[in-house]
Amino acid sequence: MAQGKIAMSFWPSLVSGIGCNWLVGIAVWLAASAKDGAGKILGIWFPIMAFVAIGFQHSVANCFLIPAAIFEGGATWGQFFMNIIPVYLGNVLGGAGLVGGLYYLSYKKR
Repeated sequence: MAQGKIAMSFWPSLVSGIGCNWLVGIAVWLAASAKDGAGKILGIWFPIMAFVAIGFQHSVANCFLIPAAIFEGGATWGQFFMNIIPVYLGNVLGGAGLVGGLYYLSYKKR
């Protein structure tokens, strides 16, 4: 899995990060709006399952996966940093821009 993540170039990693945190942000929003525990679990389950199934990249998950590959000799720290930068930027754009920004624009007072 780590080899597939570090093999991606800058732009595909950025887009993967945007898609991932868009889904994570939707999961957080759904969990916050649910009234009971079952609703919170269902609210986070499907968006998180989708980003994992699609193979999107999340910077926090990559901070575990890629160093594990480094310790096993399958990657280098340089490859880790060349992956984490675009993925982190994509996560910020996806979470803050697509979720937070669009909700702000939708619900701001006129």
